[in-house]
Amino acid sequence: MLLVHKSVPLRLLLSRRPLKPFFLPRPSRPRPLPLLPRAAMGSVAGDAARLAYPPARRDDSVVDDYHGVQVPDPYRWLEDPDSEETKDFVAKQAELAETVLAGCPDRENLRREVTRLFDHPRYAAPFRRGNKYFHFHNSGLQAQSVLYMQDELDGKAEVLLDPNTLSKDGTVALSTYSISEDGDYIAYGLSESGSDWVSIHVMNVTNQQPMPDKLSWVKFSSISWTHDGKGFFYSRYPAPREGGELDAGTETNINLNHQIYYHVLGTNQSEDILCWKDPEHPKYSFGASVTEDGKYIILTVYEGCDPVNKLYYCEISSLPQGIKGFRKRQEMLPFVKLIDNFDAQYQVVANDGDEFTFLTNKSAPRNKLVRVNIKNPELWTDVLPEHEKDVLESADAVNNNQLLVCYMSDVKHILQLRDLRTGNLIHQLPLEIGSVSEISCRREDKEVFIGFTSFLSPGIIYRCNLAPAIPEMKMFREISVPGFDRTSFQVKQVFVPSKDGARIPMFIMSKKDINLDGSHPTLLYGYGGFNISLTPSFSVGRLVLCKNMGFVVCVANIRGGGEYGEEWHKAGALAMKQNCFDDFAACAEFLISNGYTSSSRLCIEGGSNGGLLIAASINQRPDLFGCALAHVGVMDMLRFHKFTIGHAWTTDYGCSDKEEEFQWLIKYSPLHNVRRPWEQSSGSQCQYPATMLLTADHDDRVVPLHSLKLLATLQHVLCTEDSPQTNPIIGRIDRKSGHGAGRPTQKLIDEAADRYSFMAKMLGARWTE
Repeated sequence: MLLVHKSVPLRLLLSRRPLKPFFLPRPSRPRPLPLLPRAAMGSVAGDAARLAYPPARRDDSVVDDYHGVQVPDPYRWLEDPDSEETKDFVAKQAELAETVLAGCPDRENLRREVTRLFDHPRYAAPFRRGNKYFHFHNSGLQAQSVLYMQDELDGKAEVLLDPNTLSKDGTVALSTYSISEDGDYIAYGLSESGSDWVSIHVMNVTNQQPMPDKLSWVKFSSISWTHDGKGFFYSRYPAPREGGELDAGTETNINLNHQIYYHVLGTNQSEDILCWKDPEHPKYSFGASVTEDGKYIILTVYEGCDPVNKLYYCEISSLPQGIKGFRKRQEMLPFVKLIDNFDAQYQVVANDGDEFTFLTNKSAPRNKLVRVNIKNPELWTDVLPEHEKDVLESADAVNNNQLLVCYMSDVKHILQLRDLRTGNLIHQLPLEIGSVSEISCRREDKEVFIGFTSFLSPGIIYRCNLAPAIPEMKMFREISVPGFDRTSFQVKQVFVPSKDGARIPMFIMSKKDINLDGSHPTLLYGYGGFNISLTPSFSVGRLVLCKNMGFVVCVANIRGGGEYGEEWHKAGALAMKQNCFDDFAACAEFLISNGYTSSSRLCIEGGSNGGLLIAASINQRPDLFGCALAHVGVMDMLRFHKFTIGHAWTTDYGCSDKEEEFQWLIKYSPLHNVRRPWEQSSGSQCQYPATMLLTADHDDRVVPLHSLKLLATLQHVLCTEDSPQTNPIIGRIDRKSGHGAGRPTQKLIDEAADRYSFMAKMLGARWTE
């Protein structure tokens, strides 16, 4: 999703959250979904066939002591991505996966149909800078979306920045950007092969000529221009290591010592001004932004992924020689510490001079708006109190003295126009049931653009005129998918009782008027972590499954997410993480008991933290699913904090360095809980469902070693010659790809064809035109 007015990285806005840390192990897009002891299903060459798995060396000498508990780690060598042994393992697993996929009869049908439906024009909401409008557009099958500019909304649009010209295979992606206040310059970040590492470049908008500026080793950063257009703030890490060529994104080094710099336009990066660092807290991360009136620099400080932050400010006019005056001084900018603890989240909504309005969860787990004079911070007043049930997702100042607020009510968005001073309701904007995917606005604007999507709506951009007493909301653009008739499908929301009685929302999409006879192949998707909400969204892949293969597609809004605020999040985190797996299992059992599907026709899917969900689920309930697709999952819960940005996730998971938290983690860590289900009960022939682990060589968010170590363990424990395990356990390891963001269109299509054809074969689903 694209909140262009906030200059926030595109790849970070996968759910509409206020000021999320930039480094969550989050899903890159909606991904699809699978019970009972059963005979071998969907094996490659017939039901009796058994795959020949490549052997992987076990080093039984590697044993760690966790608070007196001895924990073996025989595949520790797979943590080195550069070793020849690891490369050989990856190559053999890729060959095995391709052998399996080549035997999936509907692989090409899926590729053809997903390609056909993907081939439709897509737009993002326009936004204004200076005297021009800008918007993103993809004609259909372009690898990356293109940034256009135009003088008027109905005028001719010309290309400003086309990432497709930067690589032959489309693997160079635009990951962040910001246009200067006067519209004369654009600073933009490029990532290669899906890595989180970014290089920032600058272009003159007027003549479309590149500037010599290039900034390296940027990560988890926005770009924020000062209003004089002379430079911008950004965040970076020290270079990972000195000497030699580094294929950025393949390294696993821990990311430490995030820093804020100010870059002066037209100068070398070596001259950039260090504005903030905190060597005493090397795991902290920082973001800097300039307020909309240009007067203040706001510094936000995060210690992890929880929705809490410190907040400091610096008044630009208080700097006698300006920001440039600090270039030769051995001191950082004189930030004033307004909030210097991690008790709550604070996001700037608007300011009138020294008086600031913040969105916060301070004593308000569903968020509220508060106001304070930052020069006299003793008195804080509520502007918009916490709602009794709904979550305040965002608030934007518009039309000078109004607020556009977005609430989430039972996982569906509501938009309201309110008074900025009082918080009083002015008007509720008309929306279908679905999600606000983007809002393009600034405080001075009387006209705003709102993006909307749902399971059955590919996308609508509304143009809303706020000048009249009753806002005028008209359709500006509607995205249309060829051959898609929404009237052929239905979506409903159910509420499933979990193990402890909690009501878990779940969306169910299918063809209309299906018979609930337990026969339908079904895909169940989940995430459940980091306060991220899975709101309704459109997916070509899910549509093809429903339309051509008779699938029922479900999204479970389990605890750990943000669907009902911070209490819902905390109920699925840390010591309460097991609630996520119980909620997900309850949703699966609901689908079976209510006649949608059976265990042998149910596939589960999730990505990132959702990959952990899937792997833990098949460990705990192998009887419940027929197939499992686990993308880029966090699988080694005892060592995740040692690699790249993994240390930031301890706020959701805990850390094995602490004895109490080790006891939480060891109970569900996928790598450490693989068991032979047929040995758990006498005479049982239960086996693990057919499983595909998906990862990528440039994933430097959740590094590939997680999936590789689990893949080796699953195959070693389960896939012996004398075991009942005939369901395949394979790994799809993509090349020149990362955690998911910025992946070119063709790679999206190819991955959908591979994982869905595998799923379809394992569940016995058949293609129909």
